[in-house]
Amino acid sequence: MTKQVDVAILGGGTGGYIAAIAAAQAGYSVVVIERDRLGGTCLHRGCIPSKSLLRSAEVLAQAKQSEAFGIHIEGIRVDFEAVQSRKQAIVDQLHRGVQYLMKKNNIEVIHGNGRVMGPSIFSPKSGSVAVELGDDEAITVVPKQLIIATGSRPRVIQGLEPDGDQIATSDEALEWTSLPKSAAIIGGGVIGVEWASLLHDFGVEVDLIEAGPRILPLEDADISREMEKLLKKKGIRIHTNANVEPEAVTKDEAGVHMIVGKQGEPVNIQAERVLVSIGRAANVDHLGLENTNVRVDKGVIQVNEFMQTHEPHIYAIGDCIGGLQLAHAASAEGLAAVKHINGEHGVQVVDTMIPKCIYSKPEAASIGYTEEEARKEGYELTVSKIPFSAIGKALVQGETDGFVKVIVDQKQNDVLGVHIIGPHATELIGEASLAKLLNASPWELGQMVHAHPTLSEIMSEVMLAVEGKALVI
Repeated sequence: MTKQVDVAILGGGTGGYIAAIAAAQAGYSVVVIERDRLGGTCLHRGCIPSKSLLRSAEVLAQAKQSEAFGIHIEGIRVDFEAVQSRKQAIVDQLHRGVQYLMKKNNIEVIHGNGRVMGPSIFSPKSGSVAVELGDDEAITVVPKQLIIATGSRPRVIQGLEPDGDQIATSDEALEWTSLPKSAAIIGGGVIGVEWASLLHDFGVEVDLIEAGPRILPLEDADISREMEKLLKKKGIRIHTNANVEPEAVTKDEAGVHMIVGKQGEPVNIQAERVLVSIGRAANVDHLGLENTNVRVDKGVIQVNEFMQTHEPHIYAIGDCIGGLQLAHAASAEGLAAVKHINGEHGVQVVDTMIPKCIYSKPEAASIGYTEEEARKEGYELTVSKIPFSAIGKALVQGETDGFVKVIVDQKQNDVLGVHIIGPHATELIGEASLAKLLNASPWELGQMVHAHPTLSEIMSEVMLAVEGKALVI
């Protein structure tokens, strides 16, 4: 059985279904091929469920600090089963929403394992997709244009593979039915920091282990240092320049024991559970790409600025092409691919124009160059920084840790990067993202009138500080 279609999308995650909707709105017939559930990693094993857990942990932490606001609460306890039920209810609601959007836009969804074919009796060019439906049934989708959006999966350490009990990746940890008393997290990137924060706020003793010299190695160094300081202040034990060798890990009924190599001074760590969080690997294997001229290098599909592979009618987006492995980056790439298919000139997807968010407590967010990156590019910089402790609303909320940092090109007066750590950083970054899109100058942002008292006032203050004209410090 074959199905002719204008656009086929292999993978129904965030990037895939957004691309599908955009293609359908442009008037194309669209098929989405998904082996699991629509929504992909972000909806079912990443963004949404993890942020639901983080929110529950945040509420607990706030309740424990209520006396600082004159509120006395007795008998606080965690019902982790209810926490997980709330998480799943949110996921299920959003999943139903995605299914509705497919129906609303007349997008056919085929559930099965898809494999890209080379030239065949179905089409003289590569890009048809053979889909195994189960029960020995199959269908061949023959599209004019193919978008590959197969996502990624957690990387594992050989010898420390998930065992369903004591060792987990974020996939398995999201399904825990109980909280451990202690946890060791291997990997101090975004996912590791978020899990360290939420587990600690739930009352778990946490050791965070990072092989490099600092946690959040891809963020601005000032943000990294501040995050480490504030996490340690909360009580999280952080070990940097620390390596975990599988042979130095043993398991017994009490938990997991590991000897962490740390600059010649091994550290003994005992934890009930271990979370391995060392990044994600693109899903590019077993897709049939060897049947095409699509190129894979360093484990990711190679594309141009229009998301085209070396086969012009085959596009790829999202985690499978590397870069910023973020749901909103995948969505932007999906929209860019559809615009190119439709002959439109869309906004080019550039990493420095995509905001990055960390939903720990404290939150952090950034867009553009770090200070180190900007200096390496040869820019002469003006750097300004404003602490949240200078902002009235932060004092009212009792959240004064952190700051906003802006990096400006002295010659062109362009904002090169904005970095935030502190309350509601992941919301405040939206203003910086718009400023980057509109190429606004620090002066323009400084002149913007912000309501008082709001946390957003810090954005105008940090821009005024570029010229030494901040009003609050």
